[in-house]
Amino acid sequence: MKLFFFRLFTVLVLAIACTLLIQQRNWLWLCVIVPSFLVSIGWFYRLYTFNTRKIAFLLDAIENDDPAVRFYEHASPGDSSMVNVMLNRIARILYNVKQETAQREKYYELIMDFVETGIVVLNSKGSVYQKNKEAMNLLGLDVLTHVKQLSRISDELMIALEKAVPGDKLQIQFNTERGTVHLALRVSGIRIKDEELRIIALSDINRELDEREIDSWIRLTRVLTHEIMNSLTPVTSLSETLLALPGAENEEMKQGLETIHSTGKGLINFVMSYRKLTRLPSPEPSLFYVRPFLERMIRLAQHQHPCPNITLSILEAREDLIVFADENLIAQVVTNLLKNAIQAIGNAPDGKITLKAYCDPQESIRIEIANNGPAIPPDAAGQIFVPFFTTKEEGSGIGLSLSKQIMRLSGGTLTLLPYKEKGQATVFVLVFN
Repeated sequence: MKLFFFRLFTVLVLAIACTLLIQQRNWLWLCVIVPSFLVSIGWFYRLYTFNTRKIAFLLDAIENDDPAVRFYEHASPGDSSMVNVMLNRIARILYNVKQETAQREKYYELIMDFVETGIVVLNSKGSVYQKNKEAMNLLGLDVLTHVKQLSRISDELMIALEKAVPGDKLQIQFNTERGTVHLALRVSGIRIKDEELRIIALSDINRELDEREIDSWIRLTRVLTHEIMNSLTPVTSLSETLLALPGAENEEMKQGLETIHSTGKGLINFVMSYRKLTRLPSPEPSLFYVRPFLERMIRLAQHQHPCPNITLSILEAREDLIVFADENLIAQVVTNLLKNAIQAIGNAPDGKITLKAYCDPQESIRIEIANNGPAIPPDAAGQIFVPFFTTKEEGSGIGLSLSKQIMRLSGGTLTLLPYKEKGQATVFVLVFN
């Protein structure tokens, strides 16, 4: 460094000397001084270009994410060791900043993966800039690099994400292997590195919609049962009283009163069945093994509905698979589904009812009950969980709605998987989250 200042001082002295000699027109000494001045200028230019190349080399290394670049700091007095020291210091500072930025990004990615809302970040070309695990779970995909890949799930979903602009709030419904999915989409925008990005938040509103629907039906059922019971009870009671009177000997009158009484009693029993929806006991969950439970359910169904043309079997259920739920309430659900499956097959030959239980990638326990009976018509498939709706001549329309309510109280869901091809089995799925 001392040599550098000495040469700088020399250049300044020579420059002053040249100026004075030119003013004095001393050409002889000027011929001696000028070459020395030019040599000093050349040395400074060489030092400038040498250090410029080192700075360019350092910037290239930083741009290529090469933290190993280092300049020799213990140089001879003729080299620019101080410059090397400062360049190494700059490299360390920039590398530390880059490391901190990378760690911060990993930290934010980790937080995103623990968020229960799906996040997908798209650029203007539809490429996926970022996504979290929940988004992949909701979409049922393992890989997502471009919005066009969503066409494998739903064209409507793909178009919605392609056209979504910041500020939009949308609701999308589509079918997957796990059933019907309802998503709420919220879109916001951000500009990073001269690129416009769209941040799309995906929320599963299946449970929320189910709860609203069930709560609405419960409120309606409470009102209806209350009003009907208030009207039927006096009629039934009065007809019973009139039958007991001594003067009720007219045969035609007696038959009429008996008809009124029996019809009223039947309607009361019918209404009482709907009260189950509004008066379900609170679940008392406990741990129980799934496979022995399903084996008991099969034996019970075979005893209650003996059908030699139907085979009931368990395709998959590990011995150590455990569910935390109210076993008695879940037994009601499975019993009802098995009864419906047996009735759907009827007297058809080679009837098959299969049960599967497993843990899915989201760590939820799934129990699938499938039968090879006739497919449920599309117009009926969307209403089978609605109270009062039934496709059976003597059905009450209470079984599936009650089963869905039990699963909701148990913190799970009950769904009918959509049909993807003709001849596909009818599959009901119980999911324990």
